[in-house]
Amino acid sequence: MHDPIAQFLASTSEHVTDAEEEAFLLFSQDISTGNLGFVDSHAASVDVTIRGNEYTIHQSPSLLSSSRAGGTTGAVLWKITPRFAEWISSTTNPLWTHCLLSCASVVAELGCGISALVALAMAPSVQHYLATDQEYVRRVFRANLDANASVPSAPPASCKQISSKAKGSSRKSTSKHKQPTKAVTNITFTTLDWELDQPELLKGCIESKSESESGGHVHEDEGDEEDRGFDLLLSCDCIYNEALVAPFVRTCAEICRLRPAYAPSDEGASQPRRQPTICIVAQQQRAPEVFETWLRETLREFHVWRLKDDVLGDGLKLGTGYLVHVLLAREKS
Repeated sequence: MHDPIAQFLASTSEHVTDAEEEAFLLFSQDISTGNLGFVDSHAASVDVTIRGNEYTIHQSPSLLSSSRAGGTTGAVLWKITPRFAEWISSTTNPLWTHCLLSCASVVAELGCGISALVALAMAPSVQHYLATDQEYVRRVFRANLDANASVPSAPPASCKQISSKAKGSSRKSTSKHKQPTKAVTNITFTTLDWELDQPELLKGCIESKSESESGGHVHEDEGDEEDRGFDLLLSCDCIYNEALVAPFVRTCAEICRLRPAYAPSDEGASQPRRQPTICIVAQQQRAPEVFETWLRETLREFHVWRLKDDVLGDGLKLGTGYLVHVLLAREKS
C-alpha cells in the first residue's frame, strides 16, 4: 500500500534532524536584506496580485505603532505573505499534485494577521479555511474579506473533478458566479491564544457557523467518528521572538495530534483512517538564534523537512530570505 505522504516528502524535501547544523547551513548563505519585512507599514492599503487576481489589502498603521499589550505585528501585511499565498494556492503545488489536499480538505492557519490573503487565495480550493489570531485582528481581517469578495479565483481542476463526484453536481463546482461567494463564506476567523486556549475546540467554530447557516442542522454520515483535526495547518511568519517559540510549537503540536501522528508505513501495513495533519511553517530569515531555538523545540515534537528550491520556485527558494519547512507530529512519548 503506497504512502502518499512519504512520496511527497521524498520528491520535495530534505530531512532535517539537527537544529544547529540546519541553522548554520541556512544563515551562512547570502540572503536578501531589507527592513523587518513589511510591504509598506505606513499605507492604509496595499494592492497585491496573486495568481493573476488583484487584491486590495487594508492595514492599520496606527495600530502597528501603538503600545498595545500582546503585540501589534499582525496589523500590516508582511512581504512573505503574498509569496506564500501564491505558492500554497498554486495548482502545481505538490500538496495538490500528490493528492494530499482536495476540495474536501479543512485548513487552519495560526497568526493569520489582518490581510486574510492566504485565506482568500486558498479558500476557493478547499472545504473550509479557519484563520486564527488575536482579537485585535478581527475587524480589519473581516474588512479585507469583504473588500475582496468579488475577486474571482477558480479551484484547481482536480478539485473540480473531486467536487463533482463527491457532491453529485458539476454545476456548483464549475459555476464562475459562485466562486467569489465561496471564497468568503467558507472562511471563519476565530481567536486563539497559544498559551490559554484549547486547540481541540477549534473545529467547533466551523461547526457552529455551519449549523447557523443551515438552520441548526448539520448532516453527518452515520458511524463517522468525530474528527477534531485538520488536513493542513499553516503558519506564515509567526517566528520572530524567542518568547513566542515554546507556546507556538506547543500549539502546533496539539493541533496536529488531533489527527494520527505520522509514522512511515511498511508495504502492506494498514493506514490510519484519517491522514495525519501536515503542518507548513514559512518564515523570514532574521535572527539565527531565534530560528535555532524554534527548530530545536520543534524537533522534539515533530519530524521536520525543508522544502527544496525547485518546489518553492523563485519567490521562496534559498537566498530570498525566506524558509519553508514541513512538520509531521511525532508519536507523543
